[in-house]
Amino acid sequence: MQREQISVFDMFKIGIGPSSSHTLGPWRAAQQFVQSLEQQGVLPMVQQVKILLYGSLAKTGHGHGTDIAILLGLSGDDPVTFEVDQVTPKIEQIKSSHQLIIGGILPLSFYAEDDLLFLFNESLPYHPNAVTFQAFLSTGKAISETYYSIGGGFVVKEGASGQSKAEVDLPFPIDTAADLLHWCIKTGLRISEVVAENELAWRSEQETRTGALNIFKALKECIYRGCHTTGQLPGGLNVARRAAKLNARLIGNNKYSNYDEWVAAIRNTGDSFKNTLDWVSCFALAVNEENASFGRVVTAPTNGAAGVIPAVLQYYIAFCDGNTEQKIINFLFTASEIGSIFKKGATISAAMGGCQAEIGVSSAMAAAALTECMGGTQRQVLMAAEIAMEHHLGLTCDPIGGLVQVPCIERNTMGAIKAITASQLALQSNPEKAKVSLDAVVKTMWQTALDMNSKYKETSDGGLAINIPISLPEC
Repeated sequence: MQREQISVFDMFKIGIGPSSSHTLGPWRAAQQFVQSLEQQGVLPMVQQVKILLYGSLAKTGHGHGTDIAILLGLSGDDPVTFEVDQVTPKIEQIKSSHQLIIGGILPLSFYAEDDLLFLFNESLPYHPNAVTFQAFLSTGKAISETYYSIGGGFVVKEGASGQSKAEVDLPFPIDTAADLLHWCIKTGLRISEVVAENELAWRSEQETRTGALNIFKALKECIYRGCHTTGQLPGGLNVARRAAKLNARLIGNNKYSNYDEWVAAIRNTGDSFKNTLDWVSCFALAVNEENASFGRVVTAPTNGAAGVIPAVLQYYIAFCDGNTEQKIINFLFTASEIGSIFKKGATISAAMGGCQAEIGVSSAMAAAALTECMGGTQRQVLMAAEIAMEHHLGLTCDPIGGLVQVPCIERNTMGAIKAITASQLALQSNPEKAKVSLDAVVKTMWQTALDMNSKYKETSDGGLAINIPISLPEC
């Protein structure tokens, strides 16, 4: 039986940081709850709403902006279009006025300390990231709906199918790496070409192309913005942004005024090994500093790991002659297919599998994409993804203070470097002699996730989160 059908635009979503599972997912859940009230015809009858956060959403919700995302979602704002510089003013207005305008049309009295509850010691069985919305009606009745944010911005309503959209007839149905390789061998198509054919089941070729380029536009704007923004990250850890200073040092006296000129200037800085590594780190830092600052990012496949794929893609563009639309689209298509295999066979949620599920998966996606774009065979592409994940197995998620900053931001630099190394290894290897298959490493990752202690799964109950003394402001 085939698992969920996943499109490129399921794996890559435009949104606002700092977390796909703890910010984007709850935001979408809140929007779905408002839509449910509208569909049931009861929205005008709502007199009060309460929100209950469980498990990991409760334990790290403040640091991840879960409460902020939910209030914006209930207000009718959308993460794709909402202006990021209006996040703080909007939330401050809601809290100071004690008024929440549901769906942008129905004003309700709202006191966050009473109506948005963090149930730190309670969890629901389906998934650690759970939120329950309660609406109390003028009729005396109440409506309660529970949603699970299962990673990467994907949301499942309790009692509903995990399928996020209507099923289509895919020409190449794929659940595993073996399925993918089967279709590649049978048709002679590259992995990106298989993905392109499957996307036609949902929309036209031009629509898919336009959508992919919109994803890239968001990615490059995020990198560029992050490389030119200084200051400290919000949240109380007082972490200084580093990408802008690193960019300034690396770029030297080269002049530019936009992204394309910047790329050309980067090429002029030389191609030494150390220089290239520094640039890759700079790209990754830039994205995740933007993510930690409630900036506009792309889930790739999550927000916490949003810097790996853009950093490797930017490396490909700047240092490997990858600056054409078709090459960039091929990169994104290949990466998305590898990500979907991990989502179907394991998880892309750190609350379920630790950071191996986020940085590990994004590194595997990036390694595969770079390998195809550098001329690797289909088997070498799968080998690169396997190598990248194999060396992230067991990676825990232990964010200090529940913030997506330490160790999360630097982990993206590590994931990007590992992806490039995995690609280089695969391109110089014979995949026929590989001892470990991609499907085997997906299975192993899931088994590791099941065995991992919950305190290492985005709860901030273990690891660095309890060994680094901090003093955060009261929430």
